[in-house]
Amino acid sequence: MNSNSSSLTAGSDRSIAVVGAGRLGGVLARALTETGFDVRGPLGREDAVPAVDIAILCVPDAAIHDAAEAARPHAALVGHVSGATGLDDVDFSIHPLQTFTGSEQPSVFHGIGAAIDGRTPEALATAESVARTLGAHPFRVDDAHRAGYHASASIASNLLLAALDAAERVAGSAGIPSGEARAILAPLVRQTVENWADRGAAEALTGPIARGDEATVARQRAAIAEGNPELLELVDALTAQTRVLADPEGDRVSSRSARSTTTGTVRSARSTTRGTDPGDRVSSRFARSTTPGADQRDRVSSRSARSTTMGGTNPSTEGTGA
Repeated sequence: MNSNSSSLTAGSDRSIAVVGAGRLGGVLARALTETGFDVRGPLGREDAVPAVDIAILCVPDAAIHDAAEAARPHAALVGHVSGATGLDDVDFSIHPLQTFTGSEQPSVFHGIGAAIDGRTPEALATAESVARTLGAHPFRVDDAHRAGYHASASIASNLLLAALDAAERVAGSAGIPSGEARAILAPLVRQTVENWADRGAAEALTGPIARGDEATVARQRAAIAEGNPELLELVDALTAQTRVLADPEGDRVSSRSARSTTTGTVRSARSTTRGTDPGDRVSSRFARSTTPGADQRDRVSSRSARSTTMGGTNPSTEGTGA
């Protein structure tokens, strides 16, 4: 990508209309104004779009078509900031890869990624220049890959919040108030994210699943079944995926796991190996760990199982974040 693109430069007299006065619209308008551009907006629903060089639509995806039609007669180029919508109605797109509440300072764009695309070389160069002017790092995502890219961003931000909310609720059942739970869990979350950014998920993974401590995993699940049964479906899904992350080749019963198993927990070790070959151990053990009561060797007690399900199957949850 051409870092010397000059279609839009700080301090130029080119005018930009920011259409949409929501969370991102306000922050974007302030940031572009701070760089020295002639910014009109953020414009609300009832505001007319003035004659400008560029109109950037910061509106919901469903409103892009109508907003683009309204802006087209008044702007040489029209773009949107959606990560999921294609270029059918606009000339370019620029999606700041960041979460916004609306109160951020213009510096929030510094150093973040920005997915861009354009229907023409001029439009693409404009998107790149806007991103660089804001202090972001542009990278191109075309329409064919846009949905997958946006799904990745949603997992990293939106779905992550569902997991964090679950952690906060489970902490609440353990007697820790919500505000305190967030305060004490936040450093753990930050360090986990830093480790993931530096090393990748597999190398950053720690905890009972990573070290093959099935007894602890079972006790954790029993506690959730008692205090937050509505979260079991989510926790079981995350546990299953964490097992895959811990051992992508499917051979989790290893010497490391064996070494961590003491003579006092031989029964747990037998329950992970009996009647299976090495390739089947993961699936059979996971099936037993996620269906309390279905096997008399299950680490979850029958009392806990009866309190969460009838007949030894996972309960059908309501309000789950899965």
